[in-house]
Amino acid sequence: MDQKTIGKFISSCRKDKGLTQMQLAEKLNISNRAVSKWETGKSIPDVSIMLELCEILGITVNELLSGEKITTMEDYQKKAEQNMVQLQNKKAKAQKSQFRMNLIWTIIAILLTPAHLAINYYFPDNNGTGIGELILLIGIVMFIFYFFRYYEIKLK
Repeated sequence: MDQKTIGKFISSCRKDKGLTQMQLAEKLNISNRAVSKWETGKSIPDVSIMLELCEILGITVNELLSGEKITTMEDYQKKAEQNMVQLQNKKAKAQKSQFRMNLIWTIIAILLTPAHLAINYYFPDNNGTGIGELILLIGIVMFIFYFFRYYEIKLK
C-alpha cells in the first residue's frame, strides 16, 4: 500500500472519468488541494470518503488501496489480504508511536514534579524557575489530546 501508487491510480481513474481535480473535490465536498495531495502521494483519502470516492471513480476499495485494477477473483482476494495486513501493521505502528509519545510526556511530568516541589520547599521566595508552568502546560496538552482522542461530542 504505497501512497504514491495510490495517488497515480486515483489520478488515472479520475482522468478516465473525464473529471478535473476540482470536479472530483466538489462531488466529495472537499477541497481540490486534498485531491492534489492524494494524487501526489502526500496523503491518502480518509476512510470516511473512500466508499464515495470509489463509487465516483468506478473502482472498489480494494483496488484503491492496491493502486491498480484487479481483474481476477483470485488476485482480488490476494490483494484484499495484503491490504488488510498492511493496514493492521500501519495501525499497530501508529499505536506504538503514540504510546511512546504518551510515555515520554508522562515521564517528563513525573520527573519535573519533584524538582518543582523541592525548589519551592528550599527556596520559597523563588518565583523564576517556570517549572510549575511547564508542568501545567504538559498537563493541559495531555488532557486536550486525550479529550479529543477518546471523547465524542455529539450535537443534537
